[in-house]
Amino acid sequence: MDLFEQSAQTISNTPLAERMRPHSLDEVVGQQHLLGKGKLLRRLIDNDQLSSVIFWGPPGTGKTTLGQVIAGTTKSRFVFFSAVLGSIKEVREIVAEAKQQRAYHGHKTILFVDEIHRFNKAQQDAFLPSVEKGEVTLIGATTENPSFEVNSALLSRSRVFVLEPLSSDDLKTLLQRALTDQRGLGERNLTLDEDALEFLVQQADGDARIALGGLEVAASATKERITLETVQEAVQKKALLYDKGAEEHYNVISAFIKSMRGSDPDAALYWLARMLEAGEDPLFIVRRMVIFASEDVGNADPRALQIALAVQQAVHFVGLPEARINLAQGVTYLTTAPKSNASYVGLNEAQSEVRKSGALPVPKHIRNAPTKLMKELDYGKGYKYAHDFKGGVADQQHLPEQLLGRKFYRPTERGYEKMIGERMEYLESLKKPLEEKG
Repeated sequence: MDLFEQSAQTISNTPLAERMRPHSLDEVVGQQHLLGKGKLLRRLIDNDQLSSVIFWGPPGTGKTTLGQVIAGTTKSRFVFFSAVLGSIKEVREIVAEAKQQRAYHGHKTILFVDEIHRFNKAQQDAFLPSVEKGEVTLIGATTENPSFEVNSALLSRSRVFVLEPLSSDDLKTLLQRALTDQRGLGERNLTLDEDALEFLVQQADGDARIALGGLEVAASATKERITLETVQEAVQKKALLYDKGAEEHYNVISAFIKSMRGSDPDAALYWLARMLEAGEDPLFIVRRMVIFASEDVGNADPRALQIALAVQQAVHFVGLPEARINLAQGVTYLTTAPKSNASYVGLNEAQSEVRKSGALPVPKHIRNAPTKLMKELDYGKGYKYAHDFKGGVADQQHLPEQLLGRKFYRPTERGYEKMIGERMEYLESLKKPLEEKG
């Protein structure tokens, strides 16, 4: 049976996302950095020269779909295998069948291994002989970084292609196609309100499966028109006033930053929750936190930058929804930390001075003198090596002559011990209202 042939009864019971899988490369939406005219992956598929590959990308970006389209385009058998449910014994059986199909019928086999990272590295070794001999074309799909999760021997024999989350325009194209295509909802002549379309796209966050699933549920609850209310009920989530590209986006992030700057952890957590519930990119949030750690906390608590960067790593490694806990920890730390903008203000003033006075000459005694001529011109003459002096501080001029005595950095930071004491006092103050209530 052809890969895409299905009976009418099967179609009626098949999820919309499955029914709407494209039949050809030209129908694939998104991933144009890989599939656009002249791109490497497109050329390899069109010329039937694709060897084993790893598709790395978030859920719902079309890894399985692309594998099926490749099989259809190259007239290959497509065998889907789940690393979660399958075993190495089954892999060997698939390979044995592939060898027979090739030997007796000339059929090539694409073995699509979903979530290949779920196999440990020893198990992944089972694919190596078949890949090296060309008995199967392996397509591994993973949401995890292949550099860490895929056996280096297998990785060296495969080409990695990175799939990106679908853009808003891509998702709108898919949803409109599902409404009109006969494979989808075309026979029902449904209409989808613009605000309902925008809401579905926002909730999907780059995942085609989520978008189409939401549309399917909403469509089952109406006969003609799909409204925002219908979609909200379908996905059991209300739309928040928060447009990633418009005014409310900037209002909320501004409130978030100013709540942290004002040392108000309750407000900071509220605005964090608003952004997360509205589908904001967690990396956007943590980027603002990293900036805040240096701009607003600074050297009043040097650990703040370390905490913010640790949260960035956690968000990247863990991902949502669990990474919201890491974000909350980082936000409350930054919010309750002592504040100093001395570094930020100092840099602004220094840059302003540079723009005003231009490239003032470097004092000769702190210039580098790698050649004899430079030494003869007194480069480096009289330089005091700071470590030779008490406290590691040498009394010498480092600024240009014209700026002698100018102060850019005016720290107001409190001492470390005082900082800890004040933080403990602050935390104790938060407990008092609770104790008074009993």
